[in-house]
Amino acid sequence: MNAAGAPAGDGSYEVDVPESSADAARVVDPSGTDEERRIEAALRPRRLAEFPGQRRVRDQLGLVLEAARRRGSPPDHVLLSGPPGLGKTTLAMIIAGELEQPIRITSGPAIQHAGDLAAVLSSLVEGEVLFLDEIHRMSRPAEEMLYLAMEDFRVDVIVGKGPGATAIPLELPPFTVVGATTRAGLLPAPLRDRFGFTGHLDYYATEDLVAILHRNAALLEIEADEPGITQIASRSRGTPRIANRLLRRVRDWAQVHGRHVVDEAAAHSALALFDVDELGLDRLDRAVLEALCTRFRGGPVGLSTLAVAVGEEPDTVETVAEPYLVREGFMIRTPRGRAASPAAWQHLGLRAPDDAGAAVAGGATGRFGRDDGPDTLPLGE
Repeated sequence: MNAAGAPAGDGSYEVDVPESSADAARVVDPSGTDEERRIEAALRPRRLAEFPGQRRVRDQLGLVLEAARRRGSPPDHVLLSGPPGLGKTTLAMIIAGELEQPIRITSGPAIQHAGDLAAVLSSLVEGEVLFLDEIHRMSRPAEEMLYLAMEDFRVDVIVGKGPGATAIPLELPPFTVVGATTRAGLLPAPLRDRFGFTGHLDYYATEDLVAILHRNAALLEIEADEPGITQIASRSRGTPRIANRLLRRVRDWAQVHGRHVVDEAAAHSALALFDVDELGLDRLDRAVLEALCTRFRGGPVGLSTLAVAVGEEPDTVETVAEPYLVREGFMIRTPRGRAASPAAWQHLGLRAPDDAGAAVAGGATGRFGRDDGPDTLPLGE
């Protein structure tokens, strides 16, 4: 049973499950809902010293901020990249906190015209932090205005239209832009070059997630023991947002079943209810692997064909299930399609056919163990 099919009578299982979105119903979806962001706001650490994990980025960022404080000037603009749910927004809040400056929050999709950005920039005060989430989704005219604002602290406001249009320069006080993106490759080079510091956030180790869950359990007044916390952390796919969500779902299960402590048994039972196995794979992940192994003998198979086999859209398989399966070594992307690795067969408790290894090995060179003729699916699949 997945989250969408959990009991609704007590309301415990519906907090994070908007019925209008199949993707959001996944309890291991790293994207956050508005409700989750409100909860996260209360749990966020306020200082770099309180931020667990991401040691390299934390130490580098600490050096940049401390040097700026000693100079008495705003630090270089900061770009934070990485998958969703790893703490980019939290780090932006911490930057403002360490600088003891206010923060202005907006997002790329909200800035579709240069005038939208000009209105935000013209209202900034000296030293203020401007946080631009999903900065790669800004419109091109807004990006071009941001170049000038970041480099020269100036924007040109266009008054009038046609040949009579006039550009009026507007000086801006020094400020710091903190950009966050899940797809750094989509940022144009001129915009990337204007960030003096770029930090990439990686997935968290289990021990870091354990520390995060202990802290957040105390803040949420959830009584939890070490084995229960460890069990949740090990199934959280290296993502704090997923770990916090699973913690609340296990708490819900414990309360409904009269348990007062989130222990290992409660974690096992609750996560089994939500179809999250011991490696963090959920129903969709296992459906993709089972289709690869049982219907297509381990592959290779095109993305569209694989999506039809599991009853999902190709975009859902590619953006929701595939990244984690590839990262954990269960799926291999080849020029001719997706293939299952030996780990996928083992995880499903299946015996791989004799030619499965040849297919996977051939994928590294663009050929497989046998010549099947030209693939009828696009190479991009």
